[in-house]
Amino acid sequence: MAAGTAMSSYWRGVRDGLPFLAVIGPFAMLFGVLATEAGLAVHETMGFSIVVIAGAAQFTALQLINENAPTLVVIASALAVNLRMAMYSASITPHLGRLPLWKRAIAAYFLVDQTYAQTVLDYEKHPDQTTTQKFSYFLGVVTPICPPWYAFTLLGALLGESIPASLGLDFALPIAFLAMIGPMLRTPAHRIAALVAVVLALAFAWLPYNAGLLVAGLGGMMAGAKAETRLGLTP
Repeated sequence: MAAGTAMSSYWRGVRDGLPFLAVIGPFAMLFGVLATEAGLAVHETMGFSIVVIAGAAQFTALQLINENAPTLVVIASALAVNLRMAMYSASITPHLGRLPLWKRAIAAYFLVDQTYAQTVLDYEKHPDQTTTQKFSYFLGVVTPICPPWYAFTLLGALLGESIPASLGLDFALPIAFLAMIGPMLRTPAHRIAALVAVVLALAFAWLPYNAGLLVAGLGGMMAGAKAETRLGLTP
């Protein structure tokens, strides 16, 4: 493939990923602020974001740490929230599975909600792309999402409590997930999974240490899988 074609795919990915920056910035900054308020040092906060790079799991773990939850509960809850990454990986493998191991490792590390949602939509719209084009597009989407995640986390950690609550940075979390999940509820199985997860999360909200999220996540996935089997559906 010509380098120019790969580069054009990359820049198209950058363009498509830019709108996510409006949510990534305040979302990451909020985590940086809350992490330092919870007692984490700046380097610990940055290590958290760089190693985990999964906002929902980071916020879940941080809340449980604040509640002095047992370490195993913190880890199990964060893993449960991130179980969706296994489904993302399975979904994107037909597109990027032929890449060399080191490229697949890069894709696996940067496979987060936003990069997955945008790239899968693009792959569906342009099924004739080569693997190289798809990977270039993926890296383009990553560029305005993941590096800014680190930068804004650092900014939030450095500013800490000096950021006034009136800025309302906590709006980013629900908006981010609504924006990502809404367009992906394309089949009855998707909608059933989401509905069951919401109902179970509310029904088991009384469980300590947010354990209701574990029940909701597992229940939603089981309901979605069962719906696909019963209804003969595919995502």
